[in-house]
Amino acid sequence: MKPSESFVLEEASVASIHAAMHRGELTAVQLVQAYLARIEACDRRGPALRALLTLNPRVLEQAAQLDAHWRAQQGRVGPLHGIPVILKDNFDTQDLPTTGGSVAMRHSQPRGDAFTVQRLREAGALVLAKANLQEFARGGISISSLGGQTLNPYDLTRTPGGSSGGTGAAIAANFAVLGTGSDTGQSIRSPASACCLVGVRPTRGLVSRGRVMPNSFTQDEVGPIVRTVEDAARLLSVMAGYDPRDPVTALGAVRPPTDYLAALRADGLRGARIGLLEDACGQEERHAEVNAVMEQVLRGMESLGATVLRLRIPGLEELTARVSTDRWEARAAFEQYFAGLGADQPVTGFRQLVESNTAVPPVQQAMEAELAIEDGLTQPEYLQRIANRDRLRVMLASRLADLGLDAILYPLQRILVVPAGEAEQAERNGVLSHGTGFPAVTFPGGFSRPTATAPLGVPIGAELLGPDFSEAKLLSYAYAFEQATRVRQPPRL
Repeated sequence: MKPSESFVLEEASVASIHAAMHRGELTAVQLVQAYLARIEACDRRGPALRALLTLNPRVLEQAAQLDAHWRAQQGRVGPLHGIPVILKDNFDTQDLPTTGGSVAMRHSQPRGDAFTVQRLREAGALVLAKANLQEFARGGISISSLGGQTLNPYDLTRTPGGSSGGTGAAIAANFAVLGTGSDTGQSIRSPASACCLVGVRPTRGLVSRGRVMPNSFTQDEVGPIVRTVEDAARLLSVMAGYDPRDPVTALGAVRPPTDYLAALRADGLRGARIGLLEDACGQEERHAEVNAVMEQVLRGMESLGATVLRLRIPGLEELTARVSTDRWEARAAFEQYFAGLGADQPVTGFRQLVESNTAVPPVQQAMEAELAIEDGLTQPEYLQRIANRDRLRVMLASRLADLGLDAILYPLQRILVVPAGEAEQAERNGVLSHGTGFPAVTFPGGFSRPTATAPLGVPIGAELLGPDFSEAKLLSYAYAFEQATRVRQPPRL
């Protein structure tokens, strides 16, 4: 049985799916079957995106249970009822392996769900699949020993960004409705930019990192990767919450819960004061296409009632070069994760993992360097970087206050996402959020010029950064721009 012809799978949203369910035109089983067919046609065959690592073998059975619950409750169900979700494969799941994209951990089976996965299931979501990623989320091109190189659905010669590139490619290609990613540097927002999606890196303490494979105690965050701002708001509302396993979420627990969906307004940019950060925009010919799109975003925001100022922050680049802490924290963070897995797993410690020598070369080299750092949390360089993070927070916050700005705008990547085969994605601006803990929302800004391999052009993402717990405001600005411009287009697979 197929969904009603009035329901369109491509670019479906939570709202359009639930509306079709209420009309009796669609069931969760039909929806899952349609997505599985699309995955079968496009992930390992056809364009062969290599976006996914594991499909949930019980997803149709679970969908049938949700359909029975829908009938029994007459549609009065959770906010994500029957909605298929793709998880980056560093989120623990008690019913599926959690591999980090590693052949050494292909049979690693956690004992419980990540806190955010538990929240998704309680809201009625279905875990459809787990996505490929840059192995252990260390890098920005989304290649792993278990899954190979994920390709960008808009240009099959390019990467989808990273490290959450499997999620990004899958959601862009309409393999599911919602996706999750983790972000140590810019790993939610890089795929969002490269795949014409919306990505949210939340305020430090808003969303739990519990039972998610870590890179860093101070930099790691998790959040949504989706096609629309509305669905980003829905998913963030479900994911946010206090988790005793991640004590930093106590910082968010003292604030009243926010309904991010209710905060969205089509006129949200009217009266807003936005600062375009010129320090984050390149000045060379290779930056021209990204800069042209950012000028379009600027003009679009101004037409919607925003005041956009151009600003520079003296000393910013020098400071941001010394705020990353993950190299010094990674070993201790991963050992903590392994301690929670238990002794019956195929890999039980960081040294064992590194000495298996199974990771793709750039990741293997990075982990060897991390293993070589003894007592990283006491090193003078690490302590200086912790101090620099506070300096960066004050620098950005004071600039916002001095100019009366609501948010700072910049391109997430100064150049287009790189071709497959490159060692890393250069010239990204994710440090402004990961170096401060401030929230950031990346959204589609436009496309580069079309080419033979990129018939629509390569997506270019814009990012808005604001002070702690300003997600509702940032999402409303992105929503107003999205509704007025309708930049997103599905890839031509």
